[in-house]
Amino acid sequence: MRNKFFQSTIFLFFLTIILITFVSVSVSAAASDNKKEQSQSADLVLTGGKIITMDDAKPTAEALAVSQSHIIAIGSSEEIKPYISKETRVIDLKGKTAIPGLIEAHGHFTSLGRAKMELDLTGIKNWDEAVQMVKQAAEKAKPGEWLIGRGWHEEKWDHAPEPNVAGLPLHDLLSKASPQNPVLLTHASGHACLANAKAMELAGIDENTPNPGGGEIVKDKNGKPIGAFRENAQDLLDKALNVSLSKRSPQQAREYLVKSIELADRACLENGVTTFHDAGASFGTIDMYKQLAQADKLGVRLYVMIGEANLELGKRIADYRIIGFGDHHLTVRSIKRLIDGALGSHGAWLLEPYDSLPGSTGLNTEPIDAMKEVARIAIENGFQLCTHAIGDRANRVTLDIYEGAFKTHPDKKDLRWRIEHAQHLQPVDIPRFKNLGVIAAMQGVHAASDGPWVPKRLGEKRSREGAYAWRKLLDAGAMICNGSDVPVEDINPIAGFYASATRKMKNGAVFYGEQRMTRDEALRSYTINGAYAAFEEDVKGSLKPGKLADITVLSKDIMTVPDDEILNTQVLYTIVGGKVLYKK
Repeated sequence: MRNKFFQSTIFLFFLTIILITFVSVSVSAAASDNKKEQSQSADLVLTGGKIITMDDAKPTAEALAVSQSHIIAIGSSEEIKPYISKETRVIDLKGKTAIPGLIEAHGHFTSLGRAKMELDLTGIKNWDEAVQMVKQAAEKAKPGEWLIGRGWHEEKWDHAPEPNVAGLPLHDLLSKASPQNPVLLTHASGHACLANAKAMELAGIDENTPNPGGGEIVKDKNGKPIGAFRENAQDLLDKALNVSLSKRSPQQAREYLVKSIELADRACLENGVTTFHDAGASFGTIDMYKQLAQADKLGVRLYVMIGEANLELGKRIADYRIIGFGDHHLTVRSIKRLIDGALGSHGAWLLEPYDSLPGSTGLNTEPIDAMKEVARIAIENGFQLCTHAIGDRANRVTLDIYEGAFKTHPDKKDLRWRIEHAQHLQPVDIPRFKNLGVIAAMQGVHAASDGPWVPKRLGEKRSREGAYAWRKLLDAGAMICNGSDVPVEDINPIAGFYASATRKMKNGAVFYGEQRMTRDEALRSYTINGAYAAFEEDVKGSLKPGKLADITVLSKDIMTVPDDEILNTQVLYTIVGGKVLYKK
């Protein structure tokens, strides 16, 4: 009995020792972990605001901490305090709103920069003002220097020019204003241009020049070119312009390209844009992007669509698959194509003729066989295909081409092919976006900007049924990402968000308001959906630990302020990878 008691005592003694040791180690480990967490110093902390995360697990917060370009914690201001050290930059939001860095999901990056170095025709009220701007520029120009401008739109003028052909002016006044300098003025959409006599002379264009495939040289009743060119006909003038540009030295050409990139980069950051989907860049431009990214001279992150012909793509595409280069500042994994033109220039490819131009159904700008070939190149090389399609026929044919490629390669999954614009759809084609997994890369601001004249082009019935049909697409389960198509429209994403949520035009009228997005849908289209459309939703598009610290700080809460206050919202900070690259 005594022996059993002794054995029990020994057993209890050792059990107690083991328990004490276990508790001591656990407490020590917990303290160590807590100390480690407390000592993890952040490079940047945002605190005291409303942070809209677009993360369903934690939709809002007050503060977040950033270290080495990534978010390391998000929560209340009290929870984030331990991450603050003497070296931490702390930004007191003072109740302002922070959102995931805004993603411009369709724009033209170098064109944005170039537009800032050309005649800006976006604000002219009529053709006379354009002519006057050119006259003033010609007086200062060197002999033979090309005068380049962009942004005019005949539907936005206060009166039609006289004389005109389908609302487009004849070149006479333009030629008189600049007799010795060639002039090239591009439509706001980029899908038409106006030229003077000198430019047409250099391009060798006269009444005997035939229309190129997918383009139109607009002529008067006597068959003479009026100086207006639609879609691929612009290439005739571009060739003449390129002859002049080829005379620049390589250093001059490089400096001009770098300057356009710098100006575009600055414009993005000033507007809260942290990622830009560049809808069509040459191999040479991509090479420059890579050089700048490697030298840490790109502020905004670029997701680039290759805009090269099929022959060149077939030779070089394997060398241009670039993922997350330069700390996620450059990704190239998609191809850009245009199957039609723009609605404003009567270039959108329609199933039925235009109401405003009954003899035309628009233009197919790239042959169908060529489109099928680029689809093959894309799917066999693991590239996303992004096709500009505006008219209902263009969208239907594009969906058909995509569907054919998918059926031919059933092993290929999660392709995320896109239709850029998807502006006018037949109702029967809307469910196909979801069924095929095709992303609608649309631009909210286009509806507000184009709304006043869309019914003139399409008629009331077609406009109501399928023009800028965001609600129908969303209800059908399709994914929409948003943008501005800059420089077609101003890059300002606040204007795009407002247009998406209100469909309100500048004249105060609402353009088929039943197609509005909710504000949550609109913000998603500018953040997490844009990331998804670029295969980047794991690293950006929402604010959560582990993701890149790309953040836009706004002066107002665009999710709650009255509609009319949204447009007064200003960008206060643009933060890319935890670095404040713009502060108002």
